[in-house]
Amino acid sequence: MSVKKVILGDTEFFKGVSRVTYEGNESDNPFAFKYYDPERVVAGRKMVDHFKFAIAYWHTFCGTGGDPFGLATKDFPWLSSGDPYQRAKDKMDAAFEFITKIGAPYYCFHDFDLIDEGDSLQESGKRLQFITDYAQEKQDESGVGLLWGTANLFSNPRYMNGAATNPDFNVVAYAGAQVKNALDATIRLGGENYVFWGGREGYMSLLNTDMKKELDHMGRFLHMAKDYARSQGFKGNFFIEPKPMEPSKHQYDFDAATVIGFLREYDLMDDFKLNLEFNHATLAQHTMQHEVQVAANAGLLGSMDANRGDYQNGWDTDQFPNNVYELVEVMLILLETGGLQGGGINFDAKTRRNSTDLNDIFYAHIGGMDAFARALIVADKILESSNYKSLRNERYSSFGSVEGKAFEQGRSTLQDIAAFAASHGDPEKISGRQELFENIINQYL
Repeated sequence: MSVKKVILGDTEFFKGVSRVTYEGNESDNPFAFKYYDPERVVAGRKMVDHFKFAIAYWHTFCGTGGDPFGLATKDFPWLSSGDPYQRAKDKMDAAFEFITKIGAPYYCFHDFDLIDEGDSLQESGKRLQFITDYAQEKQDESGVGLLWGTANLFSNPRYMNGAATNPDFNVVAYAGAQVKNALDATIRLGGENYVFWGGREGYMSLLNTDMKKELDHMGRFLHMAKDYARSQGFKGNFFIEPKPMEPSKHQYDFDAATVIGFLREYDLMDDFKLNLEFNHATLAQHTMQHEVQVAANAGLLGSMDANRGDYQNGWDTDQFPNNVYELVEVMLILLETGGLQGGGINFDAKTRRNSTDLNDIFYAHIGGMDAFARALIVADKILESSNYKSLRNERYSSFGSVEGKAFEQGRSTLQDIAAFAASHGDPEKISGRQELFENIINQYL
């Protein structure tokens, strides 16, 4: 998918910025890519197809810098209208201007990122239909596609005890209606996927929680949503996004392994995959590399939220990604396991509270896209030109023996391997050579 042209509304919001293009790492132009060349072929695919970069509507066009300790710091001009319909149109004009200027092929949204929630379910549905119609015009004109849509089932006070896992059926039903509307909008806009993030699907205390009942309800809810979408012709993937806690003390989608276990238990493996987030991996005390490998091992590596956390802060800071070394490790896994299945890389990241210029939004996304591109180039060189793979294979070479193969293929018994051990004596120590592997990445950076 490619962007046809820069799309401007009645007002140009990002004045002085034209279409961002690739100029190479010798360029000093802050509005140019140094490594991300969408047409460059790496490992047999164009960069644009490896990444399928998507702009996250919520942080980029709705996030005004407020935090628990202070008010908003960013006066976005597209949020000035007092009319919710006009404000939504202005915000979408700004969004498609930015998306087409940065050259991202996709965007993604929560339902009420697009337009403010109404004071009734009926009014909310009417508003969402209005802005969906406008989004369709913008997509047709620009060539930009919808990577995925989702419903915000965590911000409104009605969801203080969860949505699909709420102990009140009235709330569960309301959440179902909201998901139905969000699915309709996603399908109407040709969305390639649909995401579920269980922001409050979890518990604060087990004293007042029937965990088994809540998990059963969540499984049933996801089946209902899946069945409805399929009945409406939706062919894409459903993604679940793991997060261990925050805002809930313990969320039911804790990490990749937990979600995979849930999908298996509730017979959802055929339709659902994972949308992984870097910062959420950190909060679960994992690395993103770990989460990506776990999902890939299960054949469920669907999509990624690109950001990073601050290791000195214990919360979800959603900073833009810039750790190339870490990204190289992630790209190594993606290249060796076939890449993302259906999804792409969306920038679920926000400029800092004190980054108040509109140009800062460009700097942040350019830097993130370049970081991923540079990591992809390095990872491909490592796999093609270094002895990385042979060194790793060497660690497992003993399983190429007759006895090792018999073990792997399930043809040996416990008595067989015990007899083998008795005849071969105490094994010699074999170094893992971790430092050597680390040096290979540094060598190609």
